[in-house]
Amino acid sequence: MSRENRRTFLKQSAAAAVGTAAFTIAGTRSSGRVLGANDTIRMAVAGLRGRGSSHVDEFTKMKDVQITYLVDPDARTFAQRAATVKERTGVDPKQIKDIREALDDPNVDAISIATPNHWHSLMTIWACQAGKDVYVEKPCSHNIHEGRIAVETARKHNRIVQHGTQSRSSGAWAGGIDFVRSGQAGKLLVSRGLCYKPRGSIGIKPPSEVPEQLDFNIWLGPAPEQPYHANLVPYNWHWFWDTGNGDIGNQGVHQMDLARWGIPGAALPKSVISLGGRFGYVDQGETPNSQIAIFDFGESQLIFEVRGLSTPAYEGQKVGNILHCENGMVIENKFIPKGSTEPQAIASAPRGPGGGNFGNFIAAVRSRQQSDLNADILEGHYSSALCHLANMSYRLGEEVPFNPTTKAFGDNKEAYETLERMEHYLAKTNALNLDGMKYRLGRKLVVDAEMETIVGDSQAAAMLTRAYRAPFVVPDKVA
Repeated sequence: MSRENRRTFLKQSAAAAVGTAAFTIAGTRSSGRVLGANDTIRMAVAGLRGRGSSHVDEFTKMKDVQITYLVDPDARTFAQRAATVKERTGVDPKQIKDIREALDDPNVDAISIATPNHWHSLMTIWACQAGKDVYVEKPCSHNIHEGRIAVETARKHNRIVQHGTQSRSSGAWAGGIDFVRSGQAGKLLVSRGLCYKPRGSIGIKPPSEVPEQLDFNIWLGPAPEQPYHANLVPYNWHWFWDTGNGDIGNQGVHQMDLARWGIPGAALPKSVISLGGRFGYVDQGETPNSQIAIFDFGESQLIFEVRGLSTPAYEGQKVGNILHCENGMVIENKFIPKGSTEPQAIASAPRGPGGGNFGNFIAAVRSRQQSDLNADILEGHYSSALCHLANMSYRLGEEVPFNPTTKAFGDNKEAYETLERMEHYLAKTNALNLDGMKYRLGRKLVVDAEMETIVGDSQAAAMLTRAYRAPFVVPDKVA
């Protein structure tokens, strides 16, 4: 099946949502500049809270990089970030609420995106169409289809697009993964990602008036029309399906990326099944605070764990990765042989130019070499897609009791061991009575990895994309 057939499949699955016409942002102009080694790179930073503050911090420290636009639909974010830019670089950045103004400026060379997740792909696509290079935060997409369109748009317009999974710039992790691939640790059995990060209740916030300085229409962008409430802005949008992807697609995508990186040649899996729930409190959040996802990659499997309540570490890790091999475990740049508690150091491996993910992006913008990127958009797309597949399985699942133990994992003893530890964390560490409690047992999804489709499940296939709110529409194909 050709990639065009893959596009056709997606279009048929959600024709009512996205239509059939290709879309290009109107009125944009690319500068067409060829940057020399000492030319100033002029940037717009979109999304100024949280991670956006790190973008401003990183780029204002760099020689021959200027932030000329600050972009956020919430004007309350401008003053502090503008002061930082002015103090460090002497530039008074223009403060705007709509990214399209910056995209229409031929003097802007690159866009740095730290918005909520539901804007990541569309803003990347618009920027590439406008001839801008892009640094886009993780996850690069809110669903699998739009991530693929972002990749194809970047390629069509020859843009440099870096994904914000900064561990790809880690020489220590690169060395550990090279060690696994060398065979010295034996066959890789399980590549495990952990996101054990406390997340308390967000309570319930009723619909209310939109704050005067917030353009809520722009903030919603591609998401469905809905009333404003204070749990959306500024951070808790992560826990709502319209705008976020839960912690597996928030903090977890970093560890998902490392876990997939550890499996030689891994893109998308043969299948996925996920389970979990939102335990320990009742609030407005929709995404699970405890989740397990099992991905079949053939000879190796990827197991991912999310825990949002109090929890002990696993093998000394809470937010991290463990590569379980025949001869022992690899954790970053350390190898712990079977039967030993003494780690052996693993040599670091070189990464691309520039130093760190942000510096690497700027180096690639200057070289115009996609191969210089440590975290190219294609890698970001695949790792983000794993998070989306897990959530698709979970959302299509059914509520089942903790007891008796599910048989959904067949003879996969590692999966049952992971579930047993999750039950222990809930019952023992957090004193939850599992008798009578239920969790959501996800549907097993069979994946056509090459075509990026779901086999034999029209409900799941429809979740590869979403209904977009005009004019904030991700196209069904690249123009």
